[in-house]
Amino acid sequence: MSIFHVSQIRHLPATRQLGILSTLGIWAALCFAGAVYASWLGYGGRAFAATVTAFAWLFLILLLFAARGVCDRLASRFGSSAGYLLAAAAFSAYLIYAFGTNTFSLLRIAAAALLVLAPIALARSAEKRPPGAWQDFLTLLIVWAAVKFGPVKWLWPYPEAKLAHVLTAFLVINVALAAFLLLRRVDGAGYTIGWGRHWSFFILASFAVFACIAIFLGQGLHFISFAPRWSEWKSLPFTAIAILFFTAWPEEFLFRGLLQNMLSRASRSDLAGWWTASLLFGFSHISNGGFPNWRYVILASIAGFFYGWTWRKTGSIFASAIVHALVDTLWHFLFRTL
Repeated sequence: MSIFHVSQIRHLPATRQLGILSTLGIWAALCFAGAVYASWLGYGGRAFAATVTAFAWLFLILLLFAARGVCDRLASRFGSSAGYLLAAAAFSAYLIYAFGTNTFSLLRIAAAALLVLAPIALARSAEKRPPGAWQDFLTLLIVWAAVKFGPVKWLWPYPEAKLAHVLTAFLVINVALAAFLLLRRVDGAGYTIGWGRHWSFFILASFAVFACIAIFLGQGLHFISFAPRWSEWKSLPFTAIAILFFTAWPEEFLFRGLLQNMLSRASRSDLAGWWTASLLFGFSHISNGGFPNWRYVILASIAGFFYGWTWRKTGSIFASAIVHALVDTLWHFLFRTL
């Protein structure tokens, strides 16, 4: 297997990247569908409106930065101030949520402010250093730990903390965009929505090969068993879209677009960055389903290897997120974790 130089990864463009209007259309359709579904479930009133507003605002930033030219335009017009403005916008979304749902407290506001300010302060302190400084990796650790171990249900108690992990993920991704793409100007993350040449092959090949390995190995390790949920197949499109944007997209940005990217730079080896990021991705799942869950670590590390390969070949987290979402969707509908 050949070793590609890091610079080869950073310049693999999406040949048909979505523009602002197309991205706004996707955002509006998904937010509208989510709001209608929540209303159908019986949610309404001021708290519901505030939650939808905060969700839509954070989701808008998350998607809009993947549109063609948005990040570069903001950086060229506002400079480093764009990062601070984005961080302030993310924090304002939490304020809307807190006041609108009557869950405001100084302790919660302080926790949310710390979650926003700590990565920004670290990015500011590393401003003149090349990507891959220790501040960058500490920022990634903070962002990941906030979602994995943070008091997310306490931070987002309404509605019954059902959106706590999603809203926390959106908030920290917004902050990561401000810290890494605007303040640190890390290139090559591949934060795009688009489609390039041979992407279909890379995505399908990565998914198919990993699925064959994971199904055989997962059953051999007594980690999964075949238990299809035929009655839930009507919800397949909605579940797949939710997994893509709420789970796969944030994780691929953090572990491939940022971690694998900067590890490759720091080690001056694309191969070392790829394998190390894959192993760290696996170990990030060690507490899933009980600590230490070594079977999960093994399967997740192998999955990270294939997601990382897809990101290397396409230069976009959109492609690796699709593979990630396909894997999680297949797992959800066809297998049961033992």
